[in-house]
Amino acid sequence: MSYATALRCRECGREYPIAPKHVCEYCFGPLEVTYDYEAIQKAISRESISKGPESVWRYRDLLPCDGEPVDLQAGFTPLIRAQNLGEALGLKRLYIKNDCANPTWSFKDRVVTVAATKAREFGFKTLACASTGNLANAVSAHAARAGLEAYVFVPSDLEAAKLLGSNIYGANLVAVDGSYDDVNRLCAELGDKYKWAFVNINVRPYYSEGSKTLAYEVAEQLGWRAPDHCIVPLASGSLYGKIWKGLNELAKLWLIDSVHTKMSGCQAQGCSPIITAYEAGTFNVKPVRPNTIAKSLAIGNPADGYYTLKIMAESGGSGAAVSDPEVVEGIRLLAESEGIFAETAGGVTIAGLKRLIAAGKVDKDELVVAFITGAGLKTQEAVADALPEPLHIQPNIAAFEEALSRRQAVAATSGAVS
Repeated sequence: MSYATALRCRECGREYPIAPKHVCEYCFGPLEVTYDYEAIQKAISRESISKGPESVWRYRDLLPCDGEPVDLQAGFTPLIRAQNLGEALGLKRLYIKNDCANPTWSFKDRVVTVAATKAREFGFKTLACASTGNLANAVSAHAARAGLEAYVFVPSDLEAAKLLGSNIYGANLVAVDGSYDDVNRLCAELGDKYKWAFVNINVRPYYSEGSKTLAYEVAEQLGWRAPDHCIVPLASGSLYGKIWKGLNELAKLWLIDSVHTKMSGCQAQGCSPIITAYEAGTFNVKPVRPNTIAKSLAIGNPADGYYTLKIMAESGGSGAAVSDPEVVEGIRLLAESEGIFAETAGGVTIAGLKRLIAAGKVDKDELVVAFITGAGLKTQEAVADALPEPLHIQPNIAAFEEALSRRQAVAATSGAVS
């Protein structure tokens, strides 16, 4: 049985019954799930959690679902002590939360397992979404698992691997000529006409709760403590806000001590409306037209931008925007130092962390967690031209040594590391 009690408007505080509803009828503010925390506190403990499945559903008491989960084993991904990368960046305690390890290779599996479960509870037969790629993959896979029909709407210029990653599960893939914001507007209109569960529209309050599990896992994997500093990639801002909410829920339930975590966020310069507002010292986010290789973060009109900026100020966090070449450098740095191949959003996180360190916004002694939200095989195009060609040789030792000698000579001339 779920401990969710209602939907509450984040602006005016009005409450609504649990239903597929996402906007307040009075002020048009976003709705968020509320819980009976007193009842949860009596039912939950560190020990009970540790006995749960190694997935997001070990935290079921903190999620808004009653029915049997639509479960592909999302979550409980590795938290890796990034010693090599930490030394390169001058940090003593750097950790990588590696959500590349999820079933469809991004953190979106967390939100969709919750959304699909709730959609089935509500009696929907079709799962749908507006997506920059990763969400479409997760919706397609979970719909297949649940026996639901799926319609996923994406910008037509997405990376080929993300298009294939939806198509393979038998979803109805709809490629729209336009940006994510155009796709999202279309889906909002379709949501009024079709009785479908659009996971990030009419089911959004439940969907977004899945992101809290990142905070729960990190705290548990650190021995039940909150990090000193979180570095999070920003698209709509929802992930960032839910990590903050999740940490504070654990403190409210006495599962961890009070939270003193700095929440910092990173965007690509080609789509950085939240960071632009942060740098201008305002909470007013001005929409932009995206132009970046980091397509999974390319939301020009972020729904949670205002709330992200409020949390950034409240927590003492900071923001950074990075160029596309820095994104590629960040992907390579993480791969070469820690053996983790991240997609462009991960490059934004690592490059943004590097900028924040240079600006004195991250202390070398802090326990820092950088969130890597998707796998690099989905965005190979971003780095393909930046990598060296393989040594192409005949099958003999002389050919290998000759090619190796040429490579080393070029490296010595350019000052690169062989």
